[in-house]
Amino acid sequence: MKFLRAALIVVFALHLSACSSIFPPPPPTDKLQLTPASFSDLPGWNDDRTSEVMPALRNSCAVISRKSNDSKMGIAGSAKDWQSFCAELKNRAAANDADTRAFIETRLRPYAAHSPAGSLFTGYYEAELNGSLQKEGKYQIPLWQKPSDLITADLGEFKPELKGQKVAGKIVKQKLKPYDDRALISQNSLETRAQPLIWVDDPVSAFFLEIQGSGRVNLPDGSIVRVGYDAQNGHPFVPIGRVLADEGEIEKPVTMQKIRAWLKAHPNKSTSMMNRNPSVVFFRKSDKDGAVGAQGAVLTPMRSMAVDPRFIPLGVPLWLDINDDGNGTAIRRLVIAQDTGGAIKGAVRGDLFCGNGSAAEAMAGGLQSNGRYYILLPKAVSVNGAN
Repeated sequence: MKFLRAALIVVFALHLSACSSIFPPPPPTDKLQLTPASFSDLPGWNDDRTSEVMPALRNSCAVISRKSNDSKMGIAGSAKDWQSFCAELKNRAAANDADTRAFIETRLRPYAAHSPAGSLFTGYYEAELNGSLQKEGKYQIPLWQKPSDLITADLGEFKPELKGQKVAGKIVKQKLKPYDDRALISQNSLETRAQPLIWVDDPVSAFFLEIQGSGRVNLPDGSIVRVGYDAQNGHPFVPIGRVLADEGEIEKPVTMQKIRAWLKAHPNKSTSMMNRNPSVVFFRKSDKDGAVGAQGAVLTPMRSMAVDPRFIPLGVPLWLDINDDGNGTAIRRLVIAQDTGGAIKGAVRGDLFCGNGSAAEAMAGGLQSNGRYYILLPKAVSVNGAN
Protein backbone atom coordinates (compact mmCIF):
# COMPACT_ATOMS: atom_id res chain seq x y z
CA MET A 1 0.00 0.00 0.00
CA LYS A 2 2.90 2.38 0.68
CA PHE A 3 4.14 1.78 -2.84
CA LEU A 4 0.67 2.38 -4.25
CA ARG A 5 0.23 5.66 -2.40
CA ALA A 6 3.65 6.83 -3.56
CA ALA A 7 2.86 5.81 -7.11
CA LEU A 8 -0.40 7.77 -7.01
CA ILE A 9 1.40 10.91 -5.87
CA VAL A 10 3.88 10.60 -8.71
CA VAL A 11 1.09 9.98 -11.21
CA PHE A 12 -0.85 13.02 -9.97
CA ALA A 13 2.24 15.22 -10.34
CA LEU A 14 3.35 13.92 -13.73
CA HIS A 15 -0.04 13.77 -15.36
CA LEU A 16 -1.74 16.82 -13.91
CA SER A 17 -1.64 18.74 -17.17
CA ALA A 18 -3.08 15.81 -19.13
CA CYS A 19 -5.67 14.54 -16.65
CA SER A 20 -9.26 15.65 -16.76
CA SER A 21 -10.34 17.45 -13.62
CA ILE A 22 -13.61 18.41 -12.07
CA PHE A 23 -12.26 21.93 -11.61
CA PRO A 24 -9.82 22.63 -14.49
CA PRO A 25 -7.54 25.66 -14.18
CA PRO A 26 -9.24 28.94 -15.14
CA PRO A 27 -8.13 30.78 -18.28
CA PRO A 28 -5.10 33.01 -17.64
CA THR A 29 -7.18 36.17 -18.07
CA ASP A 30 -9.93 35.03 -15.70
CA LYS A 31 -9.62 36.51 -12.24
CA LEU A 32 -11.97 38.05 -9.71
CA GLN A 33 -11.65 41.76 -9.07
CA LEU A 34 -13.58 43.32 -6.19
CA THR A 35 -14.46 46.98 -5.80
CA PRO A 36 -16.04 48.39 -2.61
CA ALA A 37 -19.66 49.45 -3.07
CA SER A 38 -22.60 50.66 -1.03
CA PHE A 39 -26.08 49.20 -0.88
CA SER A 40 -27.36 52.22 -2.79
CA ASP A 41 -25.20 51.02 -5.71
CA LEU A 42 -27.11 47.74 -5.97
CA PRO A 43 -29.73 48.10 -8.74
CA GLY A 44 -33.18 47.32 -7.34
CA TRP A 45 -31.94 46.64 -3.79
CA ASN A 46 -34.94 48.31 -2.17
CA ASP A 47 -37.41 46.56 -4.48
CA ASP A 48 -36.44 42.96 -3.75
CA ARG A 49 -38.58 40.78 -1.50
CA THR A 50 -35.48 40.24 0.57
CA SER A 51 -37.21 38.20 3.26
CA GLU A 52 -37.64 35.39 0.70
CA VAL A 53 -33.91 34.70 0.84
CA MET A 54 -34.00 33.87 4.55
CA PRO A 55 -34.65 30.10 4.14
CA ALA A 56 -31.60 29.82 1.85
CA LEU A 57 -29.48 31.94 4.16
CA ARG A 58 -30.51 29.90 7.21
CA ASN A 59 -29.71 26.65 5.37
CA SER A 60 -26.22 27.91 4.54
CA CYS A 61 -25.68 29.22 8.06
CA ALA A 62 -26.53 25.78 9.46
CA VAL A 63 -23.67 24.34 7.38
CA ILE A 64 -21.24 27.14 8.28
CA SER A 65 -22.07 26.86 11.98
CA ARG A 66 -20.86 23.27 11.98
CA LYS A 67 -17.41 24.27 10.70
CA SER A 68 -14.44 24.93 12.95
CA ASN A 69 -13.74 28.61 13.62
CA ASP A 70 -10.57 28.64 11.54
CA SER A 71 -12.10 26.95 8.46
CA LYS A 72 -11.10 29.13 5.53
CA MET A 73 -13.71 30.59 3.19
CA GLY A 74 -11.42 32.23 0.64
CA ILE A 75 -12.18 35.89 0.07
CA ALA A 76 -15.04 35.58 2.60
CA GLY A 77 -12.61 35.18 5.50
CA SER A 78 -13.13 32.24 7.85
CA ALA A 79 -16.09 30.43 9.34
CA LYS A 80 -15.60 32.47 12.51
CA ASP A 81 -16.26 35.69 10.54
CA TRP A 82 -19.70 34.33 9.63
CA GLN A 83 -20.69 32.48 12.77
CA SER A 84 -21.65 35.56 14.79
CA PHE A 85 -23.78 36.71 11.85
CA CYS A 86 -25.36 33.26 11.64
CA ALA A 87 -25.97 33.14 15.40
CA GLU A 88 -27.84 36.44 15.24
CA LEU A 89 -29.78 35.19 12.24
CA LYS A 90 -30.76 31.98 14.05
CA ASN A 91 -32.19 33.90 16.98
CA ARG A 92 -33.98 36.37 14.76
CA ALA A 93 -37.73 36.10 14.36
CA ALA A 94 -39.35 36.20 10.93
CA ALA A 95 -39.21 39.71 9.56
CA ASN A 96 -40.52 41.73 6.64
CA ASP A 97 -38.42 42.87 3.68
CA ALA A 98 -37.43 46.22 5.18
CA ASP A 99 -36.29 44.64 8.46
CA THR A 100 -34.34 41.98 6.59
CA ARG A 101 -32.58 44.61 4.48
CA ALA A 102 -31.71 46.62 7.59
CA PHE A 103 -30.32 43.50 9.29
CA ILE A 104 -28.08 42.75 6.31
CA GLU A 105 -27.00 46.35 5.76
CA THR A 106 -25.75 46.75 9.33
CA ARG A 107 -23.65 43.57 9.25
CA LEU A 108 -22.45 43.05 5.69
CA ARG A 109 -20.67 45.14 3.08
CA PRO A 110 -21.13 44.78 -0.72
CA TYR A 111 -18.32 44.51 -3.24
CA ALA A 112 -18.84 44.72 -6.99
CA ALA A 113 -17.36 41.69 -8.76
CA HIS A 114 -15.59 42.12 -12.09
CA SER A 115 -13.70 39.81 -14.42
CA PRO A 116 -11.72 40.56 -17.60
CA ALA A 117 -13.16 37.32 -19.01
CA GLY A 118 -16.71 38.72 -18.90
CA SER A 119 -19.84 37.21 -17.39
CA LEU A 120 -22.44 34.56 -18.07
CA PHE A 121 -25.59 33.62 -16.16
CA THR A 122 -27.72 30.56 -16.85
CA GLY A 123 -30.36 28.56 -15.00
CA TYR A 124 -30.90 25.00 -13.83
CA TYR A 125 -33.71 23.05 -12.23
CA GLU A 126 -34.57 19.87 -10.34
CA ALA A 127 -35.30 17.39 -13.12
CA GLU A 128 -38.32 15.10 -13.07
CA LEU A 129 -38.21 11.58 -14.53
CA ASN A 130 -40.21 8.38 -14.56
CA GLY A 131 -38.48 5.27 -13.32
CA SER A 132 -38.49 1.96 -11.49
CA LEU A 133 -36.32 0.31 -8.87
CA GLN A 134 -36.08 -2.73 -11.18
CA LYS A 135 -35.16 -3.07 -14.84
CA GLU A 136 -38.52 -3.86 -16.38
CA GLY A 137 -40.73 -2.90 -19.29
CA LYS A 138 -39.93 0.58 -20.55
CA TYR A 139 -37.47 1.25 -17.72
CA GLN A 140 -34.19 0.25 -19.35
CA ILE A 141 -31.87 3.26 -18.79
CA PRO A 142 -29.74 3.03 -15.63
CA LEU A 143 -28.85 5.89 -13.32
CA TRP A 144 -25.54 4.58 -11.98
CA GLN A 145 -24.36 4.65 -8.41
CA LYS A 146 -20.72 5.55 -7.72
CA PRO A 147 -18.51 2.72 -9.04
CA SER A 148 -16.49 0.75 -6.54
CA ASP A 149 -13.20 1.39 -8.36
CA LEU A 150 -13.60 5.14 -8.93
CA ILE A 151 -10.84 7.10 -7.21
CA THR A 152 -11.18 10.85 -6.70
CA ALA A 153 -8.29 12.88 -5.33
CA ASP A 154 -8.06 16.48 -4.18
CA LEU A 155 -4.71 17.62 -5.56
CA GLY A 156 -4.55 20.39 -2.97
CA GLU A 157 -3.72 17.71 -0.42
CA PHE A 158 -0.50 17.05 -2.33
CA LYS A 159 0.44 20.59 -3.34
CA PRO A 160 -1.18 23.71 -1.79
CA GLU A 161 -1.05 25.57 -5.12
CA LEU A 162 -3.35 22.91 -6.60
CA LYS A 163 -6.10 23.53 -4.06
CA GLY A 164 -9.55 23.10 -5.60
CA GLN A 165 -8.34 20.88 -8.44
CA LYS A 166 -9.38 17.25 -8.54
CA VAL A 167 -8.71 14.20 -10.67
CA ALA A 168 -10.70 11.01 -10.96
CA GLY A 169 -9.66 7.69 -12.38
CA LYS A 170 -9.08 3.99 -11.72
CA ILE A 171 -6.05 1.88 -10.88
CA VAL A 172 -4.89 -0.39 -13.71
CA LYS A 173 -1.71 -2.38 -13.04
CA GLN A 174 -0.77 0.00 -10.22
CA LYS A 175 -1.14 3.07 -12.46
CA LEU A 176 -3.83 5.71 -12.34
CA LYS A 177 -5.73 5.73 -15.63
CA PRO A 178 -8.64 7.91 -16.81
CA TYR A 179 -11.99 6.49 -15.82
CA ASP A 180 -14.48 5.15 -18.38
CA ASP A 181 -16.02 7.91 -20.49
CA ARG A 182 -19.65 8.16 -21.54
CA ALA A 183 -19.17 6.10 -24.71
CA LEU A 184 -17.71 3.19 -22.77
CA ILE A 185 -20.30 3.42 -20.02
CA SER A 186 -23.12 3.47 -22.60
CA GLN A 187 -21.76 0.08 -23.76
CA ASN A 188 -22.29 -1.24 -20.20
CA SER A 189 -18.63 -1.16 -19.16
CA LEU A 190 -19.70 -0.69 -15.53
CA GLU A 191 -21.64 -3.94 -15.28
CA THR A 192 -19.29 -5.53 -12.72
CA ARG A 193 -18.12 -2.32 -11.03
CA ALA A 194 -21.25 -0.31 -10.30
CA GLN A 195 -24.89 -0.84 -9.44
CA PRO A 196 -27.82 0.96 -11.06
CA LEU A 197 -29.59 3.17 -8.54
CA ILE A 198 -32.79 3.39 -10.54
CA TRP A 199 -33.94 2.55 -14.07
CA VAL A 200 -35.66 5.30 -16.10
CA ASP A 201 -37.57 5.32 -19.35
CA ASP A 202 -35.83 8.07 -21.34
CA PRO A 203 -32.11 8.42 -22.16
CA VAL A 204 -32.47 12.10 -22.99
CA SER A 205 -34.07 12.90 -19.64
CA ALA A 206 -31.32 10.89 -17.90
CA PHE A 207 -28.71 12.92 -19.79
CA PHE A 208 -30.25 16.22 -18.68
CA LEU A 209 -30.53 14.94 -15.11
CA GLU A 210 -26.73 14.64 -15.08
CA ILE A 211 -26.42 18.26 -16.18
CA GLN A 212 -28.87 19.47 -13.52
CA GLY A 213 -27.29 17.32 -10.79
CA SER A 214 -30.46 16.40 -8.92
CA GLY A 215 -33.97 15.25 -9.65
CA ARG A 216 -37.15 13.49 -8.64
CA VAL A 217 -38.01 10.07 -10.05
CA ASN A 218 -41.68 9.10 -10.14
CA LEU A 219 -42.09 5.37 -9.46
CA PRO A 220 -44.95 3.20 -10.81
CA ASP A 221 -46.59 2.97 -7.37
CA GLY A 222 -46.91 6.76 -7.18
CA SER A 223 -44.02 7.31 -4.76
CA ILE A 224 -41.12 9.66 -5.47
CA VAL A 225 -37.41 9.04 -5.02
CA ARG A 226 -35.08 12.01 -4.93
CA VAL A 227 -31.62 11.50 -6.39
CA GLY A 228 -28.58 13.74 -6.17
CA TYR A 229 -25.01 14.06 -7.35
CA ASP A 230 -22.55 11.67 -5.71
CA ALA A 231 -19.47 11.61 -7.97
CA GLN A 232 -18.22 12.27 -11.49
CA ASN A 233 -15.99 10.23 -13.80
CA GLY A 234 -13.29 12.90 -14.09
CA HIS A 235 -13.75 13.71 -17.76
CA PRO A 236 -14.33 17.35 -18.71
CA PHE A 237 -17.87 18.49 -19.34
CA VAL A 238 -18.45 19.19 -23.04
CA PRO A 239 -21.64 21.19 -23.78
CA ILE A 240 -23.26 19.39 -26.72
CA GLY A 241 -25.34 22.48 -27.42
CA ARG A 242 -22.17 24.22 -28.52
CA VAL A 243 -21.25 21.19 -30.64
CA LEU A 244 -24.68 21.20 -32.30
CA ALA A 245 -24.46 24.93 -33.00
CA ASP A 246 -20.90 24.75 -34.34
CA GLU A 247 -21.92 21.97 -36.71
CA GLY A 248 -25.01 23.84 -37.93
CA GLU A 249 -27.52 21.44 -36.38
CA ILE A 250 -29.26 24.10 -34.28
CA GLU A 251 -29.33 27.89 -34.41
CA LYS A 252 -27.88 30.18 -31.81
CA PRO A 253 -28.68 31.19 -29.14
CA VAL A 254 -28.40 27.68 -27.77
CA THR A 255 -31.13 26.70 -25.31
CA MET A 256 -31.91 23.50 -23.47
CA GLN A 257 -35.21 23.26 -25.34
CA LYS A 258 -33.40 23.30 -28.71
CA ILE A 259 -30.95 20.62 -27.59
CA ARG A 260 -33.71 18.37 -26.24
CA ALA A 261 -35.80 18.82 -29.40
CA TRP A 262 -32.84 17.88 -31.62
CA LEU A 263 -32.06 14.76 -29.59
CA LYS A 264 -35.71 13.68 -29.72
CA ALA A 265 -35.92 14.33 -33.47
CA HIS A 266 -32.74 12.36 -34.23
CA PRO A 267 -33.00 9.10 -32.26
CA ASN A 268 -30.42 7.39 -34.49
CA LYS A 269 -27.85 10.12 -33.76
CA SER A 270 -28.75 11.05 -30.19
CA THR A 271 -26.53 8.48 -28.45
CA SER A 272 -23.43 9.39 -30.45
CA MET A 273 -24.13 13.09 -29.89
CA MET A 274 -24.56 12.66 -26.13
CA ASN A 275 -21.32 10.65 -26.13
CA ARG A 276 -19.55 13.78 -27.37
CA ASN A 277 -19.81 14.82 -23.72
CA PRO A 278 -17.53 12.27 -22.00
CA SER A 279 -18.48 13.45 -18.51
CA VAL A 280 -20.77 11.15 -16.52
CA VAL A 281 -22.39 11.84 -13.14
CA PHE A 282 -23.10 9.11 -10.60
CA PHE A 283 -26.05 9.40 -8.22
CA ARG A 284 -27.20 8.54 -4.74
CA LYS A 285 -30.63 8.61 -3.11
CA SER A 286 -31.48 11.68 -1.07
CA ASP A 287 -33.79 11.80 1.92
CA LYS A 288 -33.84 15.61 1.90
CA ASP A 289 -37.02 17.52 1.16
CA GLY A 290 -35.61 19.23 -1.90
CA ALA A 291 -32.59 19.35 -4.16
CA VAL A 292 -29.27 19.58 -2.29
CA GLY A 293 -26.36 21.68 -3.51
CA ALA A 294 -22.62 21.15 -3.20
CA GLN A 295 -22.53 23.06 0.09
CA GLY A 296 -24.82 20.43 1.59
CA ALA A 297 -27.76 22.79 1.98
CA VAL A 298 -31.23 22.25 0.51
CA LEU A 299 -31.65 24.65 -2.40
CA THR A 300 -34.28 27.39 -2.45
CA PRO A 301 -35.92 28.15 -5.83
CA MET A 302 -34.80 31.50 -7.30
CA ARG A 303 -32.65 32.17 -4.23
CA SER A 304 -29.85 29.58 -4.63
CA MET A 305 -27.05 29.86 -7.14
CA ALA A 306 -24.29 27.60 -8.44
CA VAL A 307 -20.92 29.34 -8.71
CA ASP A 308 -17.28 28.55 -9.42
CA PRO A 309 -15.85 27.84 -5.93
CA ARG A 310 -12.34 28.77 -7.06
CA PHE A 311 -13.57 32.36 -6.92
CA ILE A 312 -16.77 32.50 -4.84
CA PRO A 313 -17.00 30.66 -1.48
CA LEU A 314 -20.11 28.61 -0.86
CA GLY A 315 -22.54 30.12 1.62
CA VAL A 316 -22.06 33.81 0.84
CA PRO A 317 -24.86 36.15 -0.30
CA LEU A 318 -24.74 37.63 -3.80
CA TRP A 319 -26.77 40.46 -5.26
CA LEU A 320 -27.68 39.55 -8.84
CA ASP A 321 -28.13 41.99 -11.68
CA ILE A 322 -28.84 39.79 -14.71
CA ASN A 323 -29.73 41.62 -17.90
CA ASP A 324 -32.35 39.26 -19.34
CA ASP A 325 -34.29 36.31 -17.90
CA GLY A 326 -35.01 35.02 -21.41
CA ASN A 327 -38.18 37.07 -21.74
CA GLY A 328 -36.65 40.54 -21.75
CA THR A 329 -36.88 41.16 -17.99
CA ALA A 330 -33.91 41.82 -15.72
CA ILE A 331 -33.34 39.62 -12.65
CA ARG A 332 -32.33 41.64 -9.59
CA ARG A 333 -32.42 39.77 -6.32
CA LEU A 334 -30.45 38.48 -3.37
CA VAL A 335 -29.27 34.87 -3.69
CA ILE A 336 -26.93 32.56 -1.79
CA ALA A 337 -23.99 30.70 -3.37
CA GLN A 338 -24.85 27.09 -2.50
CA ASP A 339 -23.88 24.90 -5.43
CA THR A 340 -21.30 24.19 -8.12
CA GLY A 341 -21.42 22.58 -11.56
CA GLY A 342 -19.19 21.07 -14.22
CA ALA A 343 -20.07 23.84 -16.66
CA ILE A 344 -19.93 26.66 -14.11
CA LYS A 345 -16.45 28.01 -14.67
CA GLY A 346 -15.47 31.65 -14.29
CA ALA A 347 -15.10 34.49 -11.82
CA VAL A 348 -18.43 36.08 -12.79
CA ARG A 349 -20.38 32.96 -13.72
CA GLY A 350 -23.62 31.90 -12.11
CA ASP A 351 -26.31 29.26 -12.54
CA LEU A 352 -29.61 30.21 -10.91
CA PHE A 353 -31.64 27.38 -9.37
CA CYS A 354 -35.18 27.77 -10.73
CA GLY A 355 -36.94 25.00 -8.77
CA ASN A 356 -38.83 22.03 -10.21
CA GLY A 357 -41.72 21.49 -12.59
CA SER A 358 -42.35 22.56 -16.17
CA ALA A 359 -42.23 26.30 -15.46
CA ALA A 360 -38.84 25.97 -13.74
CA GLU A 361 -37.51 23.87 -16.61
CA ALA A 362 -38.72 26.42 -19.17
CA MET A 363 -37.13 29.31 -17.31
CA ALA A 364 -33.85 27.47 -16.73
CA GLY A 365 -33.67 26.46 -20.38
CA GLY A 366 -34.18 30.01 -21.63
CA LEU A 367 -31.87 31.84 -19.22
CA GLN A 368 -28.59 32.76 -20.89
CA SER A 369 -27.51 36.31 -20.25
CA ASN A 370 -24.71 38.62 -19.28
CA GLY A 371 -24.88 40.55 -16.04
CA ARG A 372 -23.00 41.11 -12.83
CA TYR A 373 -23.14 40.45 -9.15
CA TYR A 374 -22.06 41.96 -5.86
CA ILE A 375 -20.69 39.78 -3.09
CA LEU A 376 -21.77 40.62 0.48
CA LEU A 377 -19.13 40.04 3.16
CA PRO A 378 -18.96 40.66 6.93
CA LYS A 379 -17.60 44.10 7.74
CA ALA A 380 -14.78 42.50 9.71
CA VAL A 381 -13.43 40.74 6.60
CA SER A 382 -10.54 42.52 4.92
CA VAL A 383 -10.52 42.18 1.13
CA ASN A 384 -7.07 42.69 -0.34
CA GLY A 385 -6.98 45.61 -2.72
CA ALA A 386 -10.63 46.43 -2.13
CA ASN A 387 -10.60 48.36 1.16
